[in-house]
Amino acid sequence: MGYMEKFLPWLALKSVPGVGNLLFKRLVDRFKSPEAVFQASSGELGQVSGMSQRLARQIRRYHVPGWVHAELELSARKGYRIITLLDPDYPVLLHEIPDPPPFLHVCGDISGADHCISMVGSRNATDYGIQTTLRLSRDLASLGITIVSGMARGIDTAAHQGALACQGRTVAVLGSGLENIYPAENRKLFHEIAQHGAVISEFPLKAEPEAHHFPMRNRIISGMSLGTVIVEATLRSGSLITARLAAEQNREVFAVPGSISSFKSTGTHTLIKQGAKLVEQARDVVEEFSYLLGDPGADAVGPTANHATVSPSLEPHEQQVLAALDSYPVHIDALAIKTGVTTGRLAGILLNLELKDVVQHSPGNMFSLKS
Repeated sequence: MGYMEKFLPWLALKSVPGVGNLLFKRLVDRFKSPEAVFQASSGELGQVSGMSQRLARQIRRYHVPGWVHAELELSARKGYRIITLLDPDYPVLLHEIPDPPPFLHVCGDISGADHCISMVGSRNATDYGIQTTLRLSRDLASLGITIVSGMARGIDTAAHQGALACQGRTVAVLGSGLENIYPAENRKLFHEIAQHGAVISEFPLKAEPEAHHFPMRNRIISGMSLGTVIVEATLRSGSLITARLAAEQNREVFAVPGSISSFKSTGTHTLIKQGAKLVEQARDVVEEFSYLLGDPGADAVGPTANHATVSPSLEPHEQQVLAALDSYPVHIDALAIKTGVTTGRLAGILLNLELKDVVQHSPGNMFSLKS
């Protein structure tokens, strides 16, 4: 069976006005294939919950629009795959949500992505959030876990990069089409992910990153994952939507704590208060799924603390200043009080530490550890 012949009924049924994901699943459950749906009588169609007589008649006399043919031709030409609900490579857990996408456009290889953990968070992340995400995703991916995220700026990007850093598997779920990479600066990351996993989307190939697409994308991120880790989120963050969806899908919800003085962690702290599991290291996530993953041992999922190890190559006064720093930026005046070193001398020490690539200088004379 050719590419066009195999997938045309799937895209055609999805293009029928009034056939959403929930009804599509009911139709396929009832008739076993989209081809059979189009061949069913109006009476048979009317027996499906949510099907009106008007919609049944529309399906019976539906003519496939030209853009569906063009979509399939483009997909075949670009070497993308289409994974349907009936395909063995369709993510197993995604089958279980009430409204799974009938099919996914895939760039890369999604087969074997059974044990997934999603990691999402703020687009405007702090260095603490980025470094914590990199370590957690690297440690989890090194255990054979597939890291799922949304390829957005900030935490999402770090989640993918952490998995790639250890040659692990990662899957990006887009809120746009595969031919419309968003954000544009992640074009290189898109191709790196496709080489070590997959980039997937339920939207037409050239779909724009419209606002209403992202909550839809989030249900896939959480739906294909055993659990979701939220790193840095404000109270109005879209990441909290993903956390809510994960809970509604009966999946585990994890949250990484941050500074009590940082508004960027108010969302994650709220999740912890509501019962999300606090995550400090990869083990905190893995132990919830020991029945699937086994016990990897302490060495495999060591601590992800953000305090720098003092290097013997540093001078004693440099070690003193470094020990007083954390992943959260602190003003040079506050650091002077904490260390007892004058501001003038402290500026010179911090400059040397910055040149040695162990300290990060942020606007406003703020300094933090550079992991």
